[in-house]
Amino acid sequence: MPTLPAFTTAIRLHLRTSPSGSAAASSSSSAVSRRRRYTPLRCSYSTSEMEAGAGTAMYPLHRSKTIHLVRHAQGIHNVAGEKDYNAYMSEELLDAQLTPLGWSQVDCLREHVTKCGLAKKIELVITSPLLRTMQTAVGVFGGGNYTDGIGASPLMVEGAGQSGRQAISSLNCPPFLAVEACREHMGVHPCDKRSSITKYHTLFPAIDFSLIENDEDVLWKPDVREANESVAARGMKFIDWLWTREEEEIAIVSHSGFLYHTLNMYGKECHPTIAEELGKHFNNCELRSMVLVDRSMLGSGTPTCNFPGKIPDGLDLPSDVADEKRVEEAGKN
Repeated sequence: MPTLPAFTTAIRLHLRTSPSGSAAASSSSSAVSRRRRYTPLRCSYSTSEMEAGAGTAMYPLHRSKTIHLVRHAQGIHNVAGEKDYNAYMSEELLDAQLTPLGWSQVDCLREHVTKCGLAKKIELVITSPLLRTMQTAVGVFGGGNYTDGIGASPLMVEGAGQSGRQAISSLNCPPFLAVEACREHMGVHPCDKRSSITKYHTLFPAIDFSLIENDEDVLWKPDVREANESVAARGMKFIDWLWTREEEEIAIVSHSGFLYHTLNMYGKECHPTIAEELGKHFNNCELRSMVLVDRSMLGSGTPTCNFPGKIPDGLDLPSDVADEKRVEEAGKN
């Protein structure tokens, strides 16, 4: 697991959401498309209207990132667990893979991110190193069907994880990075225990596993379930860690519990309406886009679009500065 520095960040604005996938969504997923409604621009405002806008905030662009949070598509454990909660204890669900319906949800989300242009904007895909999240990640954001002999390793080999799917190419798509810090609750439930990295390398050759220190899953304990508070703290450190990345637009494919507890921690400092929006459980294969803001002034980014002005150089005394100087000189006399 990578070292996560203690930067201070905030998730300030919920940009957009996508439905959970297919028309035949699972019973646990109410697939309703939602889009934020924006107030039309007007040329005049009353004083009361301007005062009402005091809850907004402004940050330099280079101190923000856009992150796209995705919960994995339907897994076999989701189906078994909804029928009988005790099924989550079954060893048959070890490192649960996607169901056929889950793959249909992946196809629907892939179509959505392609049509809306998001697929071309994402610079990095971070995925939890469990089978269901990696299947979802490469299915949604990968390079399409793989052709042998093209000189690049596939993101996923044919039939990986009993998928029955063709191999997925690593061309014409962003890089993929597996990170332990965005895993689901760890411990007790076999479905949340990952397989070895050695095995994953054979199934997902083009995913980067270099940040994972141990081949076997040493974080999962058979008799200790990770506490909600621990998941939330881990999630906030993970979000802060994103500031060590140079990418400005990042997709993260993770899990219901991890996303829920992490976003609820950020929601505590927000207006109740935003907190409620952040605090909703994700449907299978749901996408939510957020603006991440670095409030610590420790972000690694530098302005790329800012322009210093006065090129060529010339006289420049703004009227408001002149007024301040006049008041300052008058105070000296």
